[in-house]
Amino acid sequence: MTRRAFAGGAVAFGALGAGAAQSQDLGGILGRATDLLGDLGIDNWLEGEAPITTNLEDAVWGNPDADGWSPGYEPAPLTTLERTAIGGFVLRPGYYRMATQSYCLHAGTHGPGGGDGYLFAPLRGSQEEAVRDILRNSVRRPDIVQQDIQVTIWAILSRTRFEDMNARIQSVAAQLLTPEQLARLNRSAMDLVPRGAMNRVMGEIPAPLRSVFQAEADLRRRLTQGRSTYAQLEEIAVLGGNAPVGPGSRTIPGGRWSDHPDGYRIRYMPSGYSHTTTEIWLDERSAGVGAEYDPSIHVAVPGNTARQRLAQSGRERV
Repeated sequence: MTRRAFAGGAVAFGALGAGAAQSQDLGGILGRATDLLGDLGIDNWLEGEAPITTNLEDAVWGNPDADGWSPGYEPAPLTTLERTAIGGFVLRPGYYRMATQSYCLHAGTHGPGGGDGYLFAPLRGSQEEAVRDILRNSVRRPDIVQQDIQVTIWAILSRTRFEDMNARIQSVAAQLLTPEQLARLNRSAMDLVPRGAMNRVMGEIPAPLRSVFQAEADLRRRLTQGRSTYAQLEEIAVLGGNAPVGPGSRTIPGGRWSDHPDGYRIRYMPSGYSHTTTEIWLDERSAGVGAEYDPSIHVAVPGNTARQRLAQSGRERV
């Protein structure tokens, strides 16, 4: 989904019950914003596919009938299962749990909280391959700290040129991605938006996109300068305070299971954006017996669209 399509849907959601003239005015805002972005050479931000597009509409496997259900016995560590070459797990009948490292995939939104539940959705977007490979390859590189992996993902989300970043993150990216992938990321990167132009854009861009656009632009500037602390980057990407209810949100209770299409049951219980407890269950007759659980292609999606979507990994919480 392009950001323009998202904005149009969010505007339509907010304008339900409004008159035709108001809807036309909102459409005009979108048009003027696109013209202005085009003048700045960054119209692809609205018209192109976002690096990661996974959203609540992709989370179609939630099972409300299983709310309150549990297998009735203590889960075994997921790490007792056979590991695969890409950092996944070969599933066997049973109930499993793992406290994992997870990652922010939606800069400019609020972290988990408020009792919101999370559902399974697949990793999608123009840079899904790069993000997937970072998560997979990180399992074999325990020496790379989680914060550096998150910064690398933020660089992709904000379309920052890796060649313009500090040597530390360039080195991390080179260890987790191929030279071809890095070259593609550099070609798809955006230039810094002049502060004066940013003010003009923010005055025109639709409200549902302002916080995301601002966060990505601020991250790109900070990452290019190369002097920011992790806390400063985190403050931009993960909003504090009480989260509003985002457009198109659904009431999802905490701990809701998703029935994965590969034939097992899974649920996510985040503790902040950087750690998620994952539980998986399947019995002897489940189609998922013998299947691979690959966390790198899983996204935990909240019922509240104003909160973070969380990339999953096969790395244990430390």
